[in-house]
Amino acid sequence: MNRDRAYICRLIDVYGNVLSERQKDVVDLYYNEDLSLAEISEHCGITRQGVRDAIRHGVDTLKTLEDALGFIKRSEAISERALEIQQSEDIDRIHRLAEAIIGEL
Repeated sequence: MNRDRAYICRLIDVYGNVLSERQKDVVDLYYNEDLSLAEISEHCGITRQGVRDAIRHGVDTLKTLEDALGFIKRSEAISERALEIQQSEDIDRIHRLAEAIIGEL
């Protein structure tokens, strides 16, 4: 799975419930279930163009939410700092990283 696809799957996990049922279903089938546009079209009873539009609009909505709210970005920053804490033996560095994590919350 390429990075962009993995990122969109994460967006779906975090923000997917904001989408309409149809958009969420179509985006989930495309990114998480790896169905083709034709397969999704048949499954949902809409045209391939309708599937493509739902995917595009759904992904745009998910990206806009992340740009505005930044939950994934903050989560990744916290995870990186937690990993640094785990790997560090320098107590002062651990305290600085812990303070940075608290600041992210």
